[in-house]
Amino acid sequence: MKRTKKIDAIAGALIASLTLIAAGTAVIAAPPQQAQAVTMQQYKAKLQSQSDLKAKLAGVNSQLAAQILELNDLNQNQIPAAQQALQDAQNSAEQAQAQAQAAQERLEAAKQDKADLEEQIKQTGADYDDAKAAVAQMARDSFHGTTASEVMNVVMNSSTTEDFVNKMQADAAVTRTESNAANDAATELSTAKNRGQRLAAIEDEITTLKRKADTQAAAAQKAVETAQAKQSELNDLLAKGNAERQSLESQKSQLTSQSAKEAAEIVTMEAEINSWSSSYSNQQASPSSGGSQAATRKPSNSGSSSSSSGSSSNSGSSHTSSSSTASRPSSSGGSSSSSSGASGMNYSVPGSCPAGSSFCYGHSTGNSGNAYPARQCTWWAYIRRQQLGLPVGSYLGNGGQWASKARALGYLVNNTPHVGAVIVFAPGQRVTNWYASAAYGHVAIVERVNSDGSVLISEGGTKCPYIPYSEVVYNASSFQYVHY
Repeated sequence: MKRTKKIDAIAGALIASLTLIAAGTAVIAAPPQQAQAVTMQQYKAKLQSQSDLKAKLAGVNSQLAAQILELNDLNQNQIPAAQQALQDAQNSAEQAQAQAQAAQERLEAAKQDKADLEEQIKQTGADYDDAKAAVAQMARDSFHGTTASEVMNVVMNSSTTEDFVNKMQADAAVTRTESNAANDAATELSTAKNRGQRLAAIEDEITTLKRKADTQAAAAQKAVETAQAKQSELNDLLAKGNAERQSLESQKSQLTSQSAKEAAEIVTMEAEINSWSSSYSNQQASPSSGGSQAATRKPSNSGSSSSSSGSSSNSGSSHTSSSSTASRPSSSGGSSSSSSGASGMNYSVPGSCPAGSSFCYGHSTGNSGNAYPARQCTWWAYIRRQQLGLPVGSYLGNGGQWASKARALGYLVNNTPHVGAVIVFAPGQRVTNWYASAAYGHVAIVERVNSDGSVLISEGGTKCPYIPYSEVVYNASSFQYVHY
C-alpha cells in the first residue's frame, strides 16, 4: 500500500506540474519591453546641435554644407536609431530562442513522464502475474497433498522438536507472504486503471506542448531573420557614412573659416568612430586576448594641425582643439605619427608605451591583459588606450574608481583634458543628456579637445547604442583625466 500511495502521489504531482507549466506559458511568452522614446530634452538638444552646426557652416558652399549636415544626421540620428533597432531585434531574438528552448524542454520532460508512467504500468502487470503464479502453485499444492501429509513430511525430516517448530513457522510465513503478494497485486492492478487515465492526460498534454514548441521555434526563426535584416540595414548606413566621410575628407581644403573646418573635423571624426563599431560588435574580452586585436590596429593622423609642448610641468593650464586631435585606427592599416600635446603633459598621441607593457613612463602600469567585462566602458577604455600606445591598468576597478587607482600606481591624473586621456565620470555625474551609473561611474577616451573647451569622446557601456559611441561633452574641467 505504501508503494501504491507513493506512485499515486508522483503521478498526481506530474499532472499538477504540467498544468502549472501550461498556465505559465502565457507569462513566459510575454512581449519584450519596448525601448523608451527620445525625451523632449534630447530632441531639443539634437535640434540645437543641428542649428549650431548650420551656423558654423555659414558661407560654405551649399553642396558641401549639405554633405556635412547629411553626415552629421547619419552620425547623430540614423545610425544610432538603426543600432537601437538592431539591439531591440537581437534582444527579441534571444528571448524567442530561449522560449523555444524552454518549450522544447517542457515537451521532452512530458515525454519522459509518459515513458516513466508506461514503465510503471508495465511493472504493475508483471507483479500481478508473479503473485498469480504463486497463488496457483499454492492451489496445486493443496490439491495434490493434505495438511497432514505436509506435517508428516516436516516431522520425518526434522531432527529435533525445535527444528520441527521452525519449519512449520517458516512454511506458514511463506504462505502469508504469497497471500499478501496476491492481495497487493490485485490492488496494483486496480491502480493501473487510474494510471492509464493519467497516461491519456499526459499524451494530450504532449500534443499541446508539441504545438507550442513548433510555434515558439517558428517565432524564434522569424526573430533571428528580423535581427539579421536590421544588421544589414545598419551595415548599409555605416557604409554610407564611411563613403560620405571619405568624400568630405577630400573636400576639406575648400573650407576657409576656422569654425567650418572644426565643424567638419568633428563630424568626420564622429563618423570614423561610428565606423569602428562593426569591428567590436561581436568582440569578446578575455584575459588571454588582452585586447591584442585592437592593439594591432595602426594609428593614423587625423589630418588636422597638431603641436606638442613637451612640457614636464604640472601646471594644468588649458588646452584647445586647434592644436590637438586623436590618432585613430585606419581602415587602410597604414600609420603616421601624430604629435599632440598639452601643457603639463609630455606624451604625444600615439604614445610610446607598447601594448601589454607592465612598466611605462616611470611607473607600473598594472597591465596584465583586458580583464574588464565585455562591451562595458572599462573594456573599451582599455582597448583604446592600447591602440594609442598609452599605459592602462587591468584592475582599475569600476569607471568611477579609475582616477584614484591610477594615481596610486603613479599615473598623472588632473583636470586638464588631452587627446588619448581617460575621462573619469564620478558615480551619478552628468555625462551629456544622461548620468553615469550611481553605483559604478563611467570612463571614456578623449578623442578631440574642441576650441570651445568641450571634448569629443569615444566610449562603451550599457548606455551606448553601439560600441564605440561618440559624444561631445562640455564643462571638460569638471572631470578628472588619467594621462600617462
